Amino acid sequence: MNLDTRIKFRHLLCFLEVARQGSLARASDKLAISQPALSKTLKELESLLSTRLFVRSKSGAALTEAGVAFMRYAGPSVQALREGVNSLRSGEHEPVAVRLGVLSTVESVLAPEVICRLHARHPALVVSVATGPSAYLLSQLRLGELDLVIGRMTDSPQILGLSFEHLYSESMTLVVRGGHPLLCCADSHMALADFPLVLPLAGTTIRKFADSLFVQHGITPPRQRLETLSLTLSRRYVQCSDAVWIAPFDAVREDVNQGDLVELQLGIREPGGSVGLCSNPALPLTIATQWCVDVLREVGQDYREGCYP
Repeated sequence: MNLDTRIKFRHLLCFLEVARQGSLARASDKLAISQPALSKTLKELESLLSTRLFVRSKSGAALTEAGVAFMRYAGPSVQALREGVNSLRSGEHEPVAVRLGVLSTVESVLAPEVICRLHARHPALVVSVATGPSAYLLSQLRLGELDLVIGRMTDSPQILGLSFEHLYSESMTLVVRGGHPLLCCADSHMALADFPLVLPLAGTTIRKFADSLFVQHGITPPRQRLETLSLTLSRRYVQCSDAVWIAPFDAVREDVNQGDLVELQLGIREPGGSVGLCSNPALPLTIATQWCVDVLREVGQDYREGCYP
């Protein structure tokens, strides 16, 4: 089917903003247009496509199956057009840039190592990094707002329709401050329930791996918990309290090596989840994104061979 020339840029912008906000009211505020005008534009687009893109209700606007399929291409198309316009504006090319979504699992060591290698090889490269839960970052990738997402995300339903490449496997571990009472406890399994626990946020991919570790050990998690994706907060809280942190090993490896944190030896370690990179197959990789993919593969191989930065 030929592209209907009646589909305008404004149709795509309105569609993407409503998909992003999940609400016509919030989208109209962001676009600085009236809600009736926005609604009219969406109806025009649905009419031109001969399909319903959103289910509207009092709680907002949710994408239909057709809307999800259309968004897979509309987001990257708009982003590609923006980049093309920017590259020609003022007769000067914009700096080469790559936009990364970085999950907390790789924020401490992997991401800095990748960025260091990228900047050593490409002095003019701009690396823009967004952090947050996998669901949010994958939605941004689908919309074309990010070029790659890096971390553990294979269990996220938002990964459907995106491309995932495995880099290495990483297990979860339990760490405490030096001198923690559990380090000299004969039955640390049972005593764990007496101390606060630091966990990833409920509903996140990494939380599922954290929960599985407790299931393997037959341990009931304590009622007193801190749930966060912030490595800085988790690290500082554990260092100044008796809390136990269940964390991806890469996030605490340097702390353990330097003696700032100590691993609890429970005899079994969670087998590990897949850390990798996710891309949007509907959007061709830019040269900067390909540079990043190459370095990620290189560092991933180092990790698999036990060579850590």
